[in-house]
Amino acid sequence: MSVKIALVGSPNVGKSVIFSHLTGKYVTVSNYPGTTVELSRGKGLLGLKKVDILDTPGSNSLIPMSEDEEVTRNVLISGEVDYVVQVADEKNLQRALMISSELSELEMPFTLVLNMADEARRKGVIIDIDRLSKILGVPVVETVAVEGKGITKMKKTILNSSKSHLKINYGKLENSVEKLTNIFGNRGKAIMALSDESFPERILKDKKKIEEVKDIIKKEKESISVPLFYYIREKRRAETVNILRKVKKEEKILKTNLSERLSNLTLNPITGIPIFLGIVLLLYQFVGFIGAQVMVGFLEEKVFGEILNPFLSLVFERYIPNDFITRMFVGEFGIVTMALTYGIAIIFPIVLTFFMAFGLLEDSGYFPRLAVMGNKPLKFLGLNGKAILPLILGCGCVTMATITVRTLDSKKERIIATLLLALGVPCSAQLAVIFAMASALSFKALLFIFLVVLLQLILVGSLSSKIIKGRSSDFIMELPPLRVPKFSNILYKTLMRLEWYAKEVIPIFILGTLVLFFFNEFRILGIIEKLFSPIVVGFLELPIEAARAFLMGFFRRDYGAAGLFQLQDIGIMSNVQTVVSLIVITLFVPCIANLFVIIKERGTKIAAMIFLFVLFYAIFIGGVTNIFLKYTGIMF
Repeated sequence: MSVKIALVGSPNVGKSVIFSHLTGKYVTVSNYPGTTVELSRGKGLLGLKKVDILDTPGSNSLIPMSEDEEVTRNVLISGEVDYVVQVADEKNLQRALMISSELSELEMPFTLVLNMADEARRKGVIIDIDRLSKILGVPVVETVAVEGKGITKMKKTILNSSKSHLKINYGKLENSVEKLTNIFGNRGKAIMALSDESFPERILKDKKKIEEVKDIIKKEKESISVPLFYYIREKRRAETVNILRKVKKEEKILKTNLSERLSNLTLNPITGIPIFLGIVLLLYQFVGFIGAQVMVGFLEEKVFGEILNPFLSLVFERYIPNDFITRMFVGEFGIVTMALTYGIAIIFPIVLTFFMAFGLLEDSGYFPRLAVMGNKPLKFLGLNGKAILPLILGCGCVTMATITVRTLDSKKERIIATLLLALGVPCSAQLAVIFAMASALSFKALLFIFLVVLLQLILVGSLSSKIIKGRSSDFIMELPPLRVPKFSNILYKTLMRLEWYAKEVIPIFILGTLVLFFFNEFRILGIIEKLFSPIVVGFLELPIEAARAFLMGFFRRDYGAAGLFQLQDIGIMSNVQTVVSLIVITLFVPCIANLFVIIKERGTKIAAMIFLFVLFYAIFIGGVTNIFLKYTGIMF
């Protein structure tokens, strides 16, 4: 049987990079927390031994405050893990030692990997590795995972992991800890029970034991003036500070380097906001000009328009006698002439340039700084800076971003973030098409669309924060260093995301086209267009063909955006109509994949409420925008 190893650690310490080294399997590695929200699994070899590797979500504690931390806790107490590799940021050792103490109490053999050793040296942080290893009683290894340094030594060490002999004295709680240890059979689980009242019922099946545990906890609550969780955490903190004094050799602050100066500029609102706007402008030029004009122009007009589509149309007309099949592949709603033309000639080059730019920004470590800068504004929406990360990830894929909402600490925050993602955060392909369509108008058009959507996010978020009951959590985030992005990382991420695009998106384009084809063949499309005509033509004042694009948007938002792109390209829509249609499709209903994820994450009732609200709200705002532009005379 293979050995099972779990990777644990705080967010953004390099677990996913270590996972890649151990398994050879790529997971999205980024300089911001929230990337791993479900278990990533892989297999590897340590010496001649086969091992199964689990990459757990980033956790600051094994006493869960969010759904992703609960996943990590459950893995560790399942009894299925043989060894743990705790990955830590060496320059922030105190936080890591809090988790080390919890692993010690769970009596799990582990190796402590102090990653980012290069950054620690630049900060003047030097740790006595040997002394730390003796204090904890477990192997300690230094690594610079992104450069592969220390990985060989780490691999040799893992299977020699040992249980830590570190034991924290909890003072007044010690008697209860001993009693609970006898009940749970483990000191770590006893501490978890004192910290989390829901824990005993999840672990114990004997009702008498559950009641016994509740009585012990109740007595301790009455005898200690502060919450038990806080009391336990402070005892842990005191012990970790004591260890840190013993193992930190010196802390000689080096001169502020260029990376830190740039970091300070991105965090200061006076300079950070212009930097953000500058990045948006560069993204607009890169995706809008190179992707949407140069590359799309070549593929759509030359490759598909002049070569591929005419050739295949000729082949089908000559050699396929069945008109129905011919129309299915090369007709108005043909798999080749519509699905593949949309997916490859129009969307693919736009997505390619967007993924490259997105990879550059995430690999640099810029996104967490954007989170810090956005913390105060997000409080107005009932969120905190941590929520900006799912919102940013939504610009890659809203469906996956909805899963990362688990990283938020309260139910209220998770519902608000899910609503905002469904309402006004366009996925990468859709965002890229918006850049492309706006670039054919003006930067003023893009800015107007951005401001209208942003205003809706603010309005809906602020109202939701008042209507939805519950608390908002505190904002705590580790800032990774700003790094020069590695070309190999960006290339690998881009290729992996393009593979995802080919596997997940192109089939949806084909499926959506087939649905439209059959709807058209059996006259259903005409009926739908007539039903939506009063709204699309009357209220939004868009061409009736836009109804098809909105229908396609339900299969995938970017597919709907591509339909609007084509209407603009052939001159059916005016500039004002283009702006209105883009606002509607951006605020439009979540795609079918995202809807299923919302149902899974938040439940059918909340998913249905979000779906219906977003549908009617998008149409309402589109109509109001159209009226506003008409009567103000604003042109693009």
